Amino acid sequence: MRVSEVMTRDVCIAAPEQTIQEVAKMMGDIDIGVLPVGENDRLVGMITDRDIAVRAVGQGKGLSTKVRDIMSEEVKYCFEDEDTNHVTRNMGDQQLRRLPVVNRKKRLVGILSLGDLAIAKDGRAAGNALKDISQAGGLHSQTDE
Repeated sequence: MRVSEVMTRDVCIAAPEQTIQEVAKMMGDIDIGVLPVGENDRLVGMITDRDIAVRAVGQGKGLSTKVRDIMSEEVKYCFEDEDTNHVTRNMGDQQLRRLPVVNRKKRLVGILSLGDLAIAKDGRAAGNALKDISQAGGLHSQTDE
């Protein structure tokens, strides 16, 4: 099965110059916890509700803090034509619950979550990835500079 068959296509995008208050409202309005950050038709980062809580609120930053100041700039992604088994294993290895999906021109075309994989498949691969993701530690500490 290809990523394009299970990914979520309707993706809202945050801008680096938006405030965290604006982005938090967007997240609440559409009931999501992560937004890709785009600038000049390029994916430049990701921002999560946890980024807002830990990197902004936890560090005493105000509501007018720009997304650019707390977003994760190193973005892992997958291609829409990749095999879901391969991508699921990579998500587990990289401890990622969601990945932006790009086409071969590296334009954002969707987002892939463990939930998408669990619904579309028998859930076993998503469960194995979740087990790996849930291991303590890993590459994605919220407080590392």
